[in-house]
Amino acid sequence: MRMSSPAVARNRDPIANVLDATLPAEGRVLELSAGSGEHAAFFAARYPGLRWQPTDVDPGALQSIAAWREEAGCPNLLPPRPLDVREAGQWPEEPVDAVFCANMIHISPWACALGLLDGAARVLKPGGKLVIYGPFMIDGQHTAPSNAQFDRWLKSEDPTWGVRDRTVVVAEAAARGLELVAAVAMPANNFTLVFERR
Repeated sequence: MRMSSPAVARNRDPIANVLDATLPAEGRVLELSAGSGEHAAFFAARYPGLRWQPTDVDPGALQSIAAWREEAGCPNLLPPRPLDVREAGQWPEEPVDAVFCANMIHISPWACALGLLDGAARVLKPGGKLVIYGPFMIDGQHTAPSNAQFDRWLKSEDPTWGVRDRTVVVAEAAARGLELVAAVAMPANNFTLVFERR
């Protein structure tokens, strides 16, 4: 069953503007927590020289990704794979040129954010990019009242969820050899963070 997220239609072009300046012309991109699969279909069509590998931990999401892949008909969009970012054995062995993750680390336990950074540090080629999109606090402060409200809602749904502090994420990434090279303000009080594997 093909799922749809209205947010994708709003954020895919701003994200693409960052990816245009970040991704290589050719190579392999690993997308984590690909959700409905709409981002994967859109970006695979936009970047035909990149083999785009969507993944997700949720079986329903994997079905939706497969449905979007079938409709897109992009030969460079690979079949979806199950992947729990916390499980090292589920990450691909083949090195990748980029890792892309949108709207995951605030709607999952903190262990997933650390698993994302651990895995990206393992699979990225030297000079490869990790791109994370979503809402962030900065030095413990929300960037907008709506984000503070969203954070409270997330924690009411699950106490292990919540808008993460960009400063903490950047420090954890640096400890794994991932250096922040860009922090781009996005619509709706979000950010795209770009890290480079050293």
